[in-house]
Amino acid sequence: MTVSATTFEPPCLIGGADEHGENRLEVVYPFTGEIIGTAPVLSRSTVRRALDLAGAAIVSLDRYARSLVLEGVAAMIAGEAGELASLITRESGLCLADTTHEVARAVDVFRFAARAALRDDGELWACDISPNGRARRAFTTREPVRLVAAITPFNHPLNQVAHKFAPAIAAGAPIVLKPSEKTPLAALWLARAVLEAGYPPDALAVVTGDRKEILNEMLGHEAVEVVMFTGGIAVGELIASRAGYRRTVLELGGNDPLIVLADAELDEAAELAVAGGTRNSGQRCTAVKRILAEAPVAEELAARIAVGAGRLVVGDPLDPATDVGTLIDEEAAGRVEVRVSGAIADGARLLGGGERSGAQIVPPVLEQVRPVSELVREETFGPALPVTSVADLDEAIAVANGTRYGLSAGVVSNDLVAITRCIRELRCGTVNIREVPGFRTEETPFGGVKASGLGAKEGVVESIRAMTTVKVATLPWP
Repeated sequence: MTVSATTFEPPCLIGGADEHGENRLEVVYPFTGEIIGTAPVLSRSTVRRALDLAGAAIVSLDRYARSLVLEGVAAMIAGEAGELASLITRESGLCLADTTHEVARAVDVFRFAARAALRDDGELWACDISPNGRARRAFTTREPVRLVAAITPFNHPLNQVAHKFAPAIAAGAPIVLKPSEKTPLAALWLARAVLEAGYPPDALAVVTGDRKEILNEMLGHEAVEVVMFTGGIAVGELIASRAGYRRTVLELGGNDPLIVLADAELDEAAELAVAGGTRNSGQRCTAVKRILAEAPVAEELAARIAVGAGRLVVGDPLDPATDVGTLIDEEAAGRVEVRVSGAIADGARLLGGGERSGAQIVPPVLEQVRPVSELVREETFGPALPVTSVADLDEAIAVANGTRYGLSAGVVSNDLVAITRCIRELRCGTVNIREVPGFRTEETPFGGVKASGLGAKEGVVESIRAMTTVKVATLPWP
């Protein structure tokens, strides 16, 4: 299915058959406002049928066959890499450098999952290890859950979907996924690729349309045993309150700090701040959303960040020279603009950037940002670079831990004692040393604490575990 056409209008696939819906959902290029594609608006009965089919499906493919499906999908993504990057750019406004990287990450997801599908992660125990035991052996196997319901956000239209599909295929678990209504096109392409690679057509579907209606069907369907959601806290709390007696995997964002200590190499720290805060137009749950710098270096670091941010090319996302594309829409860019103004009203100083045109905003660099400002207290989903001065490591850790989020953090220092304290005392899911908070590989565990997440972690290996149940068997062992 080609994605190079000017307007991309894929159907949903329900049981392997095309479903065009009674109406179409328009997908807009945020940079120009032009319609670049449409997706079906499925009726509730059609969504229910997709869930019914998947809930009754049995994936009979063995481990090797599932691994071949995953390798096949990886090859299809790699073969369409340029076209897919362009499609993601047009539906999201992210620049080509970001979407090209996203496509490469999605290839990794499927390749890692193909490897994981071949790995038997069962365990073996001797049962005669106490006076109360017997001469038996116990072993575990993993069985796929009956049905996974997944909901993905707009900021990684392909890779977030890959992180739901690939573990499900590796586990042999049926899955029905709802992508963001703002960026559904890459998800629809990927679903067709999975089925073309040989996954059973009843066992996988992407459903598009009214978010509330689809969510109601998913949370009300008796076959759904796991709900996986990546997105905002409000929807995550709604899912948690309504999921009932189901396993939930909720990844709900963060306001991740980059902590820069006085011994840091400032050029390195500034480079990490700029890259971590502006990649993907700052629309990453693990983006650098606040820079906490020890007082002796805070002013100089802010100046270097301003210089680095000033070199970025902000423009047409389809231009290969562009470093920062748009946000998802004008409303999102307006929220960033309002929070920057609020921080300035709270006493911060704007060193550069902040100009907005439609859905695009030049990355604003601020210093003397107060920790109570909404810009850094909440998750600001955009390319803002706010610097807060802290007296010492104690205050840095206190400020970092002082919000309701706890996803990831970066620490720039060579002081082993300070690094060890940060790893031990920061309340978050990941601590990266001399790296941005968002560094990860696609198979490592990923998720946060506090309001940043609930339930199992994401990442290929952890997601496979979340989509399976453990069964114990014992047998005589003379």
